[in-house]
Amino acid sequence: MKTITTHEAKTHLSRYLAEVEKGVSIKIARGKQEVAMLVPIPSGEKPPRPKVGETLDPPFEIPDSAFAPLTEEELKEWGL
Repeated sequence: MKTITTHEAKTHLSRYLAEVEKGVSIKIARGKQEVAMLVPIPSGEKPPRPKVGETLDPPFEIPDSAFAPLTEEELKEWGL
């Protein structure tokens, strides 16, 4: 495991992040005291992103009864 100073980490962060992405763990030290560690995040398989306009959920159908007119009783309940 590689150990670097805080100054090196600040100056060359992109370089060290590239190493971490390859699986290397890096300790960061302030003086001789190690204070932090850069470690790779376990990468699980990410689900593919949907394309523009693509639906994520299965399609559903609206039953014809949803478009039926309200009964007199239902109209009274709504105050119409």
